[in-house]
Amino acid sequence: MAILESFIDKLGSVESFDRLNDVIVGLRDVLETEHVIYHWVNSTGEHCAALTYSEEWTTRYLTQDYARLDPVVQACLRQFNPVDWKRLDWSGRSVRAFVDEAVDAGVGNQGYSIPIRGPSGQFALFTVSSRDDDAAWSRFTEARARELILISHFINQKALELERGSDTLKVVSLSPRETDALTLLALGHSRAQAAESLSISEHTLRVYIEGARMKLAAMNTTHAVARALNQGLLIV
Repeated sequence: MAILESFIDKLGSVESFDRLNDVIVGLRDVLETEHVIYHWVNSTGEHCAALTYSEEWTTRYLTQDYARLDPVVQACLRQFNPVDWKRLDWSGRSVRAFVDEAVDAGVGNQGYSIPIRGPSGQFALFTVSSRDDDAAWSRFTEARARELILISHFINQKALELERGSDTLKVVSLSPRETDALTLLALGHSRAQAAESLSISEHTLRVYIEGARMKLAAMNTTHAVARALNQGLLIV
């Protein structure tokens, strides 16, 4: 977690979006990946990005509205869990043409994207990409997945602070059992597995999950996990 601790220290001193972009560039260099990208859309539809893509590719992506066919964006809009690019469906002529253009622009052939849901309808996406082969990329994601999830939410929290001028999120306090239950779900455990790990019944587990959901004002369990992660209530 040395990278995470160092990154949090640097993020704490960020006072502008330009400076946030500098920190993103530094993170790319430390992780030794091809690119690091943070992009978000707030409740009014305004966009903000801190990224290491070339200006040419960024402009091309936006002007061509590639988000409408980008399998990564479409997958992240539908789910809360991280998305490994190589597990997506890249078939289809238009998608293949988009991929070829992205690779030519230096985006990389591997990627790991983390969708983030914030307050008031905010949606953000944190991505790292690489030119690694499959074996090297699998080793990277297995070793760094938890760290990347935490980093993504710390970045999103900083972006929210910069937009508002201060951190005004209501502090939510979860009980130890509520925290344990959501943490296990965030790690990918099923409800049965989580209940077994906590040595409780699935009925009791549901009580803890429902309590956390209500405190977080979440629509469902997945939303509760996402909100708890975004507010730094879980360590995964």
